[in-house]
Amino acid sequence: MLIQKNGLVPGIILKRYKRFLADVELPGGEIITAHCTNTGTMASSWEPGDAVLLEPSANPARKLAYTWLACKRAGTWVGVETGMPNRVVAEAARQDRLPGLPGLHSVLTEQKYGDERSRIDVLARDASDRCVYIEVKNTTLRVGDLACFPDAVSLRGAKHLRELRAMVRLGHRAAIVFFAHRGDVTGFDAAREIDADYAAELDRALAGGVEILPQAVALEARPGPGGLWTLAWDLPGVLPWRRRV
Repeated sequence: MLIQKNGLVPGIILKRYKRFLADVELPGGEIITAHCTNTGTMASSWEPGDAVLLEPSANPARKLAYTWLACKRAGTWVGVETGMPNRVVAEAARQDRLPGLPGLHSVLTEQKYGDERSRIDVLARDASDRCVYIEVKNTTLRVGDLACFPDAVSLRGAKHLRELRAMVRLGHRAAIVFFAHRGDVTGFDAAREIDADYAAELDRALAGGVEILPQAVALEARPGPGGLWTLAWDLPGVLPWRRRV
């Protein structure tokens, strides 16, 4: 596994509201409010009554003591915390284990770039020492057996695709990683019915030389001592892009 988190607290989700808040019942019956980092609709990712895993904060002064990391939806763990995909992809690049992009080195994160004042999630160099700009998208929406992105209209996401195309025109490499953060999908497509403009921008990015890499994600949850759990992430390979009519 590339990354794992230990000491996670199980619970049952009751509701999510105001985008950033989720009420969760802990094993002892206490109801707490956890922080939700995912600002999307999270459609198909959870329903009330699903099992969840929470990460306790190391900061005792933090207002919300827990962060919601994952949800068990219809027997499959779904990763809902939006920071983990960037961490996992960056670690895979550092270990030269990122499917579809072999030979990466000199890995940096959160670097400013482009004319639209963006920050690239991962910046690396390939075996030929070319810059490789890598944008990472947490992808949790499930449509049939496909992971789809976005789950809401994403003007920011379209901007990122334009920036990646611009990097290719400048002679660099650019890739977008759709981090399929659930184990019950067998392919990928843009969520065309949700954001047709984003889907068209993705097609233009492919035509413009941007590498489209939908990543299969192995998310393993294990119970441990004291009723606490471990989550572990790995990237076993690239999913096929299966365009729906």
